[in-house]
Amino acid sequence: MSATDFLDRRADDIDLGPATWGWRGKVRRWTGGLVKPRMGPDELDYEQDRRILQRDFDGPRTIAFINPKGGAAKTTGVLAAGYTFGTVRGGGVVAWDNNETRGTLGIRGTRSTHRNTTRELLEDLGRFNDVYQSRIGDLGAFVRSQGDAHFDVLASDERPDVTGMIHAEDFNAVHKLLERFYRVILVDTGNNMRAENWLAAADAADLLVVTSTVREDTGYSGLWMLDALQDAGYQNLKYKTVTILSDPSPQVDGKLAHDLVDVYQQRTRGVYRVPYDPALVAGSVVPYNQLSANTRRQWLKACAGMASAL
Repeated sequence: MSATDFLDRRADDIDLGPATWGWRGKVRRWTGGLVKPRMGPDELDYEQDRRILQRDFDGPRTIAFINPKGGAAKTTGVLAAGYTFGTVRGGGVVAWDNNETRGTLGIRGTRSTHRNTTRELLEDLGRFNDVYQSRIGDLGAFVRSQGDAHFDVLASDERPDVTGMIHAEDFNAVHKLLERFYRVILVDTGNNMRAENWLAAADAADLLVVTSTVREDTGYSGLWMLDALQDAGYQNLKYKTVTILSDPSPQVDGKLAHDLVDVYQQRTRGVYRVPYDPALVAGSVVPYNQLSANTRRQWLKACAGMASAL
């Protein structure tokens, strides 16, 4: 279904997570392992999703989060995915703000003692030319550790006096460097899908993640983008794309949510609903330890879906 078809159609028209089964672990500990309650279906699903997320890839993998509409939950999605991939895989994950001007990933992520960004990294790429001498520790001067979340953030340009844009060759140079040191690269894109670095990210991605909230404008924007990519000759879009549909408030339009899930299931290989969480929508630094158990569980399921597609 195209974006126009979706608009025409609209015109016509329990907490999951480790805490849920924690009593089993207590019984095992109390009995010294002599009594081992069998895992229920929820726990089996949880363990299966973790195994999928922890599997080895045969090389670095790049996932680009895309939607040309602002407020489509790209940045919060990248941070939630970074937390999920980072904590479950134990590191080796970077979230990169590939905005052509100034993005908000560096603002929403945990701050660092330095203010360096992609711009400063581009200016100092020469120090990484020698693949035998440069180390991942050298990137610490440019990326921002997210602590217990076990992933790093590479922010977009934050200097108000700089007017230059990030070009395709800039993206490719930084991407090549990050592939040397990280196994999973999560790219937060800007809103201009005609920008060179936006197109370069789409070309380089092993997986595209369409982010949308349960709103007609963000939902339509994502569908319009898929139409545009298909018209531009991108191949196997359905196979290499998944959708993350976020609730923007505690109460959402159930009919609209159903319609969005239905239309994106036709256009992408999987649709994953993630709940509203105040910790993700406040607009400030994301307190990862305050994410609800349901939010963590649903993002685990969504990231397992991404890993399966890789």
